[in-house]
Order: sequence, then C-alpha cells, then structure tokens
Amino acid sequence: MAILINAQAVSAPDDPRVSLLDLLREQLHLTGTKKGCNQGACGACTVLVDGERVLSCLALAVQYDGRQVTTVEGLGAPGDLHPLQAAFVEHDGFQCGYCTPGQICSAIGMAAEARRGVPSHVSPDLEADAVDLTPQEVRERMSGNLCRCGAYNGIVAAIQEIFGEAAQ
Repeated sequence: MAILINAQAVSAPDDPRVSLLDLLREQLHLTGTKKGCNQGACGACTVLVDGERVLSCLALAVQYDGRQVTTVEGLGAPGDLHPLQAAFVEHDGFQCGYCTPGQICSAIGMAAEARRGVPSHVSPDLEADAVDLTPQEVRERMSGNLCRCGAYNGIVAAIQEIFGEAAQ
C-alpha cells in the first residue's frame, strides 16, 4: 500500500491502528500538522485528502491507500508561500501559530466546498451553484477550527482576501 503525502509515495504503516496524524508526525516527521485535542474537536490536525478537509486524528492511515494527502508543508515553502499562508502573515491571522496549519488547510478545503455550492447553516440559497464566502459564511464554515489565542478577525480577513466575495 502507498499513500501519496505531499506528492511523495509513503508506505502505509504495518499497524492498522495508526492514525493519519501519528503517521504524519511520528513516522514522517511532518510536524506542521498539530495534535491538539486528539478527539476531533479543535481542528488543529486538519489536512487535505484529495482536496477535502479531514481531521487526521480521527482517521486511520490505512484508509488512505492510493489517496493524496496534503499537509501545510505541501502547500508552500519558505520564500514561496501559498497565497493563503502569505495572507495569514499579512493579516496577523495567527498569534502562537499552533492552530495555523489546520486553519489554513481547512480554509482551502472550505473554499473548494463553497465553489461546489455546498451550503452551510447560514447559506441564503441552498441550491446555489457556488456560495459567496462572506465574513458570516467564513465564520460558520471555519467554526470547527479553534484558535485559543482568539486571532479570528485576522483569520477571517486572510481567508476573505484570498477566497472572499471580491476574490472570486
């Protein structure tokens, strides 16, 4: 079995009980993905699997055989940041930075959901082909990603700059 992690083929762990989070952090040393609550409640461990956001602490690594996993390390590099990473810096969308990798991966997945027309609790039109990422829509869709420092205004501003109404 092989999992494609940040465009690199990685063998699935021998132990089928290993979480995707533990594979990333403990075995592959991709420490950008954080272990927050380890119960799926905080969003710090969010990664992208085939472009969809996944809480890696709740996922078994063996489930992702043949799939593409992208962590924050796979989005950009020093000197060549992903546009959302640069926007987080510009808008002070982080303070301690612990939640930032999960926030960024979640926002990228969330923007793809909105482009596909997946509604949220606050979406005005449940049958729209795409959803405008207003500040209210962004806050609702990102509500599963906690920031213990309270940098939410900067997080929303960064996401709005890249994916918001004016950016579409």
